[in-house]
Amino acid sequence: MQARRIHQHTSLLAVILRFLDAAGIVVGLYLAAALCGANVGQAAAAAAASAVVAFFLAAEVTGLYRSWHGVSGDRELICAALNWAVAVPALLMLGFATDMLTPVVNELTHSGALAWLLTAPATIAASRAALRLYQRRRRARGHNVRGLAIVGCTEIGFQLARNIDKAPWSGLRTVGFFDDRPAERRAAMPADVASCVGNIDELLRQAADGRVHMIYITLPLRAENRIKSVLSRLADTTASVYLVPDFYVYELLHSRWINVGGLPAVSIFENPFYGVDGMVKRLLDVTVGSLLLLAASVPMALVALAVKLTSRGPVFFKQKRYGLDGRPIDVWKFRSMKVCENGAEVKQAVKNDSRLTPIGGFLRKTSLDELPQLFNVLEGTMSLVGPRPHANAHNEHFRKQIQGYMLRHKVKPGITGLAQVSGWRGETDTLEKMEKRVECDHQYIRDWSPWLDLKILFRTVFTVLSKQNAY
Repeated sequence: MQARRIHQHTSLLAVILRFLDAAGIVVGLYLAAALCGANVGQAAAAAAASAVVAFFLAAEVTGLYRSWHGVSGDRELICAALNWAVAVPALLMLGFATDMLTPVVNELTHSGALAWLLTAPATIAASRAALRLYQRRRRARGHNVRGLAIVGCTEIGFQLARNIDKAPWSGLRTVGFFDDRPAERRAAMPADVASCVGNIDELLRQAADGRVHMIYITLPLRAENRIKSVLSRLADTTASVYLVPDFYVYELLHSRWINVGGLPAVSIFENPFYGVDGMVKRLLDVTVGSLLLLAASVPMALVALAVKLTSRGPVFFKQKRYGLDGRPIDVWKFRSMKVCENGAEVKQAVKNDSRLTPIGGFLRKTSLDELPQLFNVLEGTMSLVGPRPHANAHNEHFRKQIQGYMLRHKVKPGITGLAQVSGWRGETDTLEKMEKRVECDHQYIRDWSPWLDLKILFRTVFTVLSKQNAY
């Protein structure tokens, strides 16, 4: 049987964006030189060419030239700026290795070279923003707009229509829905999407008349025979036809497409921190974690002294927890109890727990006992924000009772998390409480962004001050 492959194509827009980015780097160089009263000579021109190559290589990691359809413009511009931040270290290392930096600095001066690092991302972002604005205005006048039809009055079809409406600059206009099923068998049409225009016969007529250029089939995957029948009839048109698989019947955890030798595959359970997202997450952890550790150094010293003077035993308590991908890690805390349970059975802390040391209750209510986990963050075994790590004994207990429990370990555990700022902090004495905590952990993984991390860190301050469910 002949092997069938699904090919990825490079669109004209991607080629244009590469040209604009390269031009942005070069224009940024000349702009920096002009601002600093320097001249662009042979060495600086060679540096610009090297920067373009480094930028394109970094784009393979950050996914800068993927399709940005339906994605807000600010995320595209942020990604472009971060791509430059990835390319610059590579450019500097090349400069040191080839001794190219000295002649470049001699031509541009130190201020000119530093200015280039700032003007380049600015000109790249400006050119991309200008292109989006041009596309939007041109298509608002009806130029280069393509009619789009959706086969199947389904929830995934309604979402597709909404996504298209939110991206008018994409040049797509929804003609309507087409479905052979009687009205009583179709999902009710929401008020915010186009209406059901007719059946497949009507779709064929509109495609033949040139009113429909693109057709998206949003029927459920289980309707294989119906999909094949529709495709057979659409083969008599020249419209472009796409199949939108309804993967939302599954519990997706940061889904993404991958390519295996030309065959596409979609991830159902996946770690969201790939490429630039992972770099941003780690940079946030190291930067904010270092600042927090510096600010907390004196309070930590006082807490350590208080723990030592008020009870017998070690200052720190080290407990085995599950880290990224379920690998065991050591989580550090200030000791707040008279016991150091770390075995097959670990009893959760409860209100007025008799095992607490004289200052243990205060440490737990104020979360001061968690401060040593900043060392875990800098070490890389934990993150500032993520699912809170549970004792291994609790992991083994709840993984048997809650479906998808272990998926919370697809990311690093955090000092704080969405569950903790959503009211599910503290004792999980019922299965429902743990289920709610796991739901929040899954939501965090699906919806992660740097802004979500910052929002959770901000809300954590008020959660700690409220002392709710902390004992």
